[in-house]
Amino acid sequence: MPSNIIAQLRAQKKQYNTTENKLIDYIITDSERAREATIKELSIGSGVSTATISRFAKKIGFDSFRDFSVALASVPASSTTDFFGEITDDDDTAAIGKKVFAGASNALNATINNLTAVLLDTASHYLINAKRVGFFGIGGSSIVAFNAYHKFLRTPLDVIAHPDYDIQLMQAVKLDSDDTAVVISHSGRNKDTLLIARKLKENGVKVIAITSFADSPLAKISDLVLLSLAEEINFRSESMSSLIAQITIIDTLFTIVGSQLSKNTQNVVDTMRNVIEETRSH
Repeated sequence: MPSNIIAQLRAQKKQYNTTENKLIDYIITDSERAREATIKELSIGSGVSTATISRFAKKIGFDSFRDFSVALASVPASSTTDFFGEITDDDDTAAIGKKVFAGASNALNATINNLTAVLLDTASHYLINAKRVGFFGIGGSSIVAFNAYHKFLRTPLDVIAHPDYDIQLMQAVKLDSDDTAVVISHSGRNKDTLLIARKLKENGVKVIAITSFADSPLAKISDLVLLSLAEEINFRSESMSSLIAQITIIDTLFTIVGSQLSKNTQNVVDTMRNVIEETRSH
């Protein structure tokens, strides 16, 4: 489970119903008390029944409320403050700049705090041992997918990607059980992205999902989920900060793979640098 469950709940509020959000709001607003509360005290404080709290704990992946309570208690008090403030009419240019940068910074912090070495090692293992690696994403996620393709071209891995959806779909159906796919979707609910993911799974492809929602359809059908966490404020959707976190996840995977294939990666990088250098005037 994530190391900072409060950060994850804050970032994923939009996927929960009104009653569940009452509980989440209480946990975020009075996190110090919530981290030490019994299920009855949490019920009284939030106005949500104990049965609902118990069901919610299981819904988000815990075996019991006790496990959920332990996860809450393990969150350091210093990490339960707000991600960043809403932008107001009184904010000047400097204040807006600071809030936007703070949002990006906190999205990165929340994301790395919910990643583990085991997750990253497993993902890099899938990539290194794949015959071919495909990167898939639509809309804003296509930027992340093509960024990943651009980076991993510098490794010995055989990688594919394309901005056009129809071509992505055709690429997906050509991959098989020897291959790995990285499917990127902020919501994890885009129908076109899910079609690609289902076709990949039908062919036995290992699917690594990079998404912001652990309970999304994409996350549920993937072999491995790397969460990118960000909070929404006015004028700036959470997907904008999430995109920064997604690109950083890709950077991390690229660095891990590059370090594990150090000699071969360096040879590829050197060859590409020499070719690119020929295109530059001196």
